[in-house]
Amino acid sequence: MKSFEEPEVSKQLALQHGLTADEYQKVLTILGRTPTYTELGIYSVMWSEHCSYKNSIAQLKTLPRSGKRLLVGAGEENAGLVDIGGGIAVAFKIESHNHPSAVEPYQGAATGVGGIMRDIFTMGARPIAALNSLRFGDINDKQTRHLLKGVVKGIGDYGNSFGVPTVAGEVFFDPCYQTNPLVNAMSIGIVEHDNVASAIAKGKGNVVMIVGSATGRDGIHGATFASEEISEASEAKRPSVQVGDPFTEKLLLEATLEVIHAGLVVGIQDMGAAGLTCSSTEMSAKGNSGMEINLDLVPTRETKMTSYEIMLSESQERMLIVAKPENEKAIVTIFEKWDLHCITIGKVTDDGMVRIFHHGVLKAEVPAETCVLGGGAPVYIRETKEPEYLQQTRSFDLHTLSAPKNINTSIEKLLRSPNIASKRWVYEQYDSMVRTNTVVLPGSDAAVVRIKKSEKLLAAKTDCNSRYVYLNPRKGAAIAVAESGRNVVCSGGKPIAITNCLNFGNPYKPEVYWQFTEAIAGIGEACLALETPVTGGNVSFYNESAQASVFPTPVIGMLGVVENESHVTTSFFKQAGDAVYLLGTNRGDIGGSEFLVQEYGLTVGDAPYFDLAFEVKLQECTLELIQKGYVHSAHDVSDGGLIIALIESAAAGNQRFGFDVNLPLNGIPLYKILFGEEQSRIIISADASHEEKIRSICTKYTVPLTNIGVVTANETANINGEIIIDVKNASNVYFNTLQQMVYQK
Repeated sequence: MKSFEEPEVSKQLALQHGLTADEYQKVLTILGRTPTYTELGIYSVMWSEHCSYKNSIAQLKTLPRSGKRLLVGAGEENAGLVDIGGGIAVAFKIESHNHPSAVEPYQGAATGVGGIMRDIFTMGARPIAALNSLRFGDINDKQTRHLLKGVVKGIGDYGNSFGVPTVAGEVFFDPCYQTNPLVNAMSIGIVEHDNVASAIAKGKGNVVMIVGSATGRDGIHGATFASEEISEASEAKRPSVQVGDPFTEKLLLEATLEVIHAGLVVGIQDMGAAGLTCSSTEMSAKGNSGMEINLDLVPTRETKMTSYEIMLSESQERMLIVAKPENEKAIVTIFEKWDLHCITIGKVTDDGMVRIFHHGVLKAEVPAETCVLGGGAPVYIRETKEPEYLQQTRSFDLHTLSAPKNINTSIEKLLRSPNIASKRWVYEQYDSMVRTNTVVLPGSDAAVVRIKKSEKLLAAKTDCNSRYVYLNPRKGAAIAVAESGRNVVCSGGKPIAITNCLNFGNPYKPEVYWQFTEAIAGIGEACLALETPVTGGNVSFYNESAQASVFPTPVIGMLGVVENESHVTTSFFKQAGDAVYLLGTNRGDIGGSEFLVQEYGLTVGDAPYFDLAFEVKLQECTLELIQKGYVHSAHDVSDGGLIIALIESAAAGNQRFGFDVNLPLNGIPLYKILFGEEQSRIIISADASHEEKIRSICTKYTVPLTNIGVVTANETANINGEIIIDVKNASNVYFNTLQQMVYQK
């Protein structure tokens, strides 16, 4: 095989690597010379959007990132860390794997799960739960169904084999995601305060060790691949998609936690995006130190790999460890016990430089600080411009629409919508019970998992109605925070912090950057009001293809604490004879609703009515009602409106019920009351004998309470004596539609 000859570095080659002309000039200035080919690779990945957040960091810094529970803030470590008392902390984070999943859905999704798990256990935390948020195009399209099946199988196979339950998520379909699916993976882990690890390199003379799998050519330039738009050429970039091995990751998890808990590690970081390049430069920069690395010592699984390839490879299941020399042998022994590579490849220096040697030649010498987020990496604030489409969507007069001819038919249309229908086909492919800590399974408002050795439990949910964000980015993003919090509250938890995954189009387009900045503002306002600081997350730009630009989709991962198991609440009716109450006010706001899409094929109007100050009171009120034991079920009113929330409460549990409700119309057409998606409404069921106590608490919080009816045993729904629904039939439609759509010919 002919030896590889490195190309001559030039501005043209830098442009091909994704750097701009100005950025290349900045590299020349930093180094005082032309970079080597390996150095060009290092800067191209570290200054890519995926690693540097160069177009988003200025905006992200405006988010609320402090709070009494925060132990590690946004961007300080691999994941956020919050204190829940008793010496226990929770590490949690969400990240995207959108572009890889678009070209190789199975491995793209699987390695997304693996990567986010490593972010958690490099903190010293044991992962206890996984969540996800998925977006696809038209489900009637064959390619969409191929992507859906591949992504779901990839998530299921990796998580199930790795042994962490997938407990919650969301799936949304819209033509705007055609060929550009969004695959966001979230992980939650538990760690005692004394066992928290840091992604830092410090201590001159300390050893640098690579552990886990051997390095291959998979995933090279995955970070830059994630920083450009999807195109026909993307199919040729399958090598940019990593290949995962969950069984190796399980071994890596156990070995990593063992060395951390034994106190043998100074610092540790996952090799995710940009691989060895990212971990070496970021750990060095964090510790105000440097590294010398000999690539001859890196275990490789392919022959004649170049320094460029080894440094940029994103092969999975690898970590970089910094340790004192006296602990080197003990670490090697532990990793060998778990049948994993553990090789010392370098040492820590104190001059701030990362030096890379290969075959005795110095291949790269770069100041670590110049490579990283918050250091020398470029920071941009882009031009903003309100999108012209908003003039059309906001000017549409919803009053010009004729009422549906048959409300029952409209209800069935909604139940058959892939956005409303049960996602059981998806979550039944996931092991939700492994480790036996799951208390509330997928299908209710939020997942709830136990914490061993603690009375407390965790509630978690991912949420975002991207249609709302498309119609009003600021309000829609605030609603995403509020609704994820509302779901946690309905499950008996107190929301305490969020992580976010911000999925947007090309930031160089002023309209996209306007959407982004407005969404950031909305998230910030809602997080301040709900006292849920942002612990970190991920920005994914360039979610565009030749066919479509995605809706702006700022997915929120909300974490909450349930004080004890008696507070755990699900969304399903529990017994006939219970009263059904509405907390909040019906306004009949069908703007941006699923009803508009299914009935008229329209995405128009404003995002639905939302009062953030009232939302805070609603959540506090509902949580007190739950904690005092008055609530048998709680379900927030969201996609599809009040009627869908009622049907789900009656039909989606282990036992089906009916309901008989009489909804005050107050001059609003019944169909708007049923299908409107105005925010800050919760349906609860409770023993009618507690109504006076429930009403007293609602009065304290100035939350409107309406007794709208009763749970019945006859599996028939009666609305205002006008609408009769067979709940058994509705249940069959609700649970079976998605699977039928997935396997249609």
